[in-house]
Amino acid sequence: MIKGLRTVIYPAPDLAQGKDWYTQAFGVAPYFDQPFYVGFAVGGFELGLVPDGQPGQTGAKAYWGVDDIEADVARLLALGATVHAAVQDVGDGIRVAELNDPFGNVLGLIQNPHFDLQAVR
Repeated sequence: MIKGLRTVIYPAPDLAQGKDWYTQAFGVAPYFDQPFYVGFAVGGFELGLVPDGQPGQTGAKAYWGVDDIEADVARLLALGATVHAAVQDVGDGIRVAELNDPFGNVLGLIQNPHFDLQAVR
């Protein structure tokens, strides 16, 4: 059985710069910090940075949960992100946005009033 989101990996060609930006963006310091991988524990899930790979805007998308999407979009824009797809209501009170991090990756945000934390396994 497939379980919920566990890890999202973003390429960060400048690992030190990536580590600094994501520390500010998510408000947590990495719990694992090596030249080959930097790992953050974010709400019980993993955000990983790797120095190899090419940042990009194609492929799989991951959406990180937020309580106030407008406030979080504004905060991340102030940190240097840019809008990839503006905040939109996708139905049933669920709102999503996509931002470009400073390295070229797409960072998805979702405000979902129906998310059931008790269902996370």
